[in-house]
Amino acid sequence: MRLPPLLVAIALALAPMVAARADDAPARIVVRAAHLVDVQAGKVRDNPIVVIDGDRITEVRYDGQVPAGARLIDLGGATLLPGLIDCHVHLTGDPGEVKGDYYEAILKRSAIDSAILAPTYAKRTLDAGFTTVRNLGADDYVDVALRNAIDRGDIPGPRMLVSGPPLGATGGHADGTTGFSPWIEFHDINGVADGVDAVRHRVRENVKHGADVIKFMASAGVLSAEASVGAPQYSQEEMDAIVEEAHRWGKKVATHAHGAEAIKMAIRAGVDSVEHSSLIDDEGLKLAKQHGTYLDFDVYNDDYILSEYAKKGFPPSTIEKEKRVGRLQRENFQRAVKAGEKLAFGTDAGVYPHGWNARQFAVMTHWGMTPMQAIQAATVNAADLLDMKDKVGAVAPGYYADLIAVQGDPLGDITQLEHVGFVMKGGAVDRNDLAR
Repeated sequence: MRLPPLLVAIALALAPMVAARADDAPARIVVRAAHLVDVQAGKVRDNPIVVIDGDRITEVRYDGQVPAGARLIDLGGATLLPGLIDCHVHLTGDPGEVKGDYYEAILKRSAIDSAILAPTYAKRTLDAGFTTVRNLGADDYVDVALRNAIDRGDIPGPRMLVSGPPLGATGGHADGTTGFSPWIEFHDINGVADGVDAVRHRVRENVKHGADVIKFMASAGVLSAEASVGAPQYSQEEMDAIVEEAHRWGKKVATHAHGAEAIKMAIRAGVDSVEHSSLIDDEGLKLAKQHGTYLDFDVYNDDYILSEYAKKGFPPSTIEKEKRVGRLQRENFQRAVKAGEKLAFGTDAGVYPHGWNARQFAVMTHWGMTPMQAIQAATVNAADLLDMKDKVGAVAPGYYADLIAVQGDPLGDITQLEHVGFVMKGGAVDRNDLAR
């Protein structure tokens, strides 16, 4: 059968394009190592073969057979794990910016400075083995722009869920003008809002501009100018309205809360996770379990704040507030572990230097978790909190090909996770210091 000349011309024109697409198609990759931490089963398996097509895992086998035609990445005696997840980071800031002058960072820097530096922090986080993060708080929607740039492939970085500006009361933890002269004005886009109607509007604004999750400040904080650490800063009606509105738009809610009463108010409102959870009491632990609320304890921060923040010019009131909550937070974390609470891994990275996220694992195990429980908090538990449990947080067919590897045994020495030597995100190798 003879084809019309026009069809012949089209076929000839398309042939190079089809061939190019075939050539550009991602090759099948196989990652081989000595061990795999199976976080779903809670045990270590030997001699894993992980088969990857494109950005997804298609098969995990233990027979040592490498599929023909696949590109092999042989990690020798290393131990494989799923890419780690940090449910509380701030990739648009870093304490290194302060450099001994607390007020210089506040008064002489803008969202433009944050936007320029954020890609560096994102890369450090990915290099450390954290392939997925939840960014909880960034003025001016810098985190939205960072997420979008990573998703487009413009810059390297972890997979991100972002909140945009966190909601907070006037004079509270989200209000950057607290403690300054009323004649000083900041012109950033922030989340300060008061009253039921205003907080509903603020939720809608964040959703409109690209937020994946809503964050609000239920209580006072440590790194802000209020006298209190944990006093509630929103009414129950305001908290209820924030959560109801966010859930109406299909967004989960994370709340900053140190104080016992603020934590309970937020849980009653229906938040999905409580960040910090520092002063949670027995009633709060019972409420969290009843409501299925995740608790994130950033238990590493205390070491860094007490060691470094005075040198960086932070006000003495900040240091004193940290002294009031740091030890209590760790003791309450221990109680939460014993109570069998739903715990996810959240570090508040940006309070300490980015890329140090894994230092929290050692603190978690010191205060009651087993190494496997700590790893699960940063994998399967975190994925469940983020509504991504069928996509990230495990090495299994259908999941994103997010893999990390360490040279030693992280269950015998959890600090091995501070020395990740191999990182793959979505089938693309970010770094590999272990290949044979």
